[in-house]
Amino acid sequence: MKVAIGSVFVVAVLVAGPVSMHAAVPQTAAAVKPSDSTLDERIEKRIEKDPSLKKHDIKIAVNNGVATLTGTVTSQAERRKATQLATIAGISRVDNQLVVDPSARTTKGTAGTIGEKTKEGAEKTKEGAVKVGEKTKEGAVKVGEKTKEGLSKTGEVITDAWITTRVHSKFVGEDLLKGSDISVDVNNHVVTLKGTVMSAAARARAVEQAKEVEGVHQVIDHLTIGPKK
Repeated sequence: MKVAIGSVFVVAVLVAGPVSMHAAVPQTAAAVKPSDSTLDERIEKRIEKDPSLKKHDIKIAVNNGVATLTGTVTSQAERRKATQLATIAGISRVDNQLVVDPSARTTKGTAGTIGEKTKEGAEKTKEGAVKVGEKTKEGAVKVGEKTKEGLSKTGEVITDAWITTRVHSKFVGEDLLKGSDISVDVNNHVVTLKGTVMSAAARARAVEQAKEVEGVHQVIDHLTIGPKK
């Protein structure tokens, strides 16, 4: 009987031993969340390595985990690709404000780089205290770069108000749209058409004309067919 009891005791110690050792192992510390500047650099490197996107002047700004992309690309496919490359660990949302312009010229260089270093070192630009060769979020707009709305072919800044005016001007003189009552609302380059038109052909023409305006990302059709109210 004594031998049996001793064997049971030894088995119990062997079973309990690993459990105690396992419980004593400290838990791994939580991974440190990368800073906005680190995320900015990672996204920039990914875009620079892409054959189609590295040709464009794309700006990246990360704030509280939200990556904002500005600049111009030549196709919707490139715009979607930029969103994919900016979606990395640590980024909660990608705000893609890239403007699609098939006629846009490609510009080589890293996003966010302003000017180049001179022999004398850093010097101030005409706009103020932004040093040449220094990357700053504020300088990206101040030193002759495109704003988040982009620029039209004539060099005008493409804002929602600018798009609204251009859409209205497209409707003027259109035979199909005579007698129509169309209101135009633009929010973040998305055009919403409301009101009445005289026919289905007029409705299609209004949508088509709105899509042709520079800077328009999408046209939402809420038009109805019927006499002007």
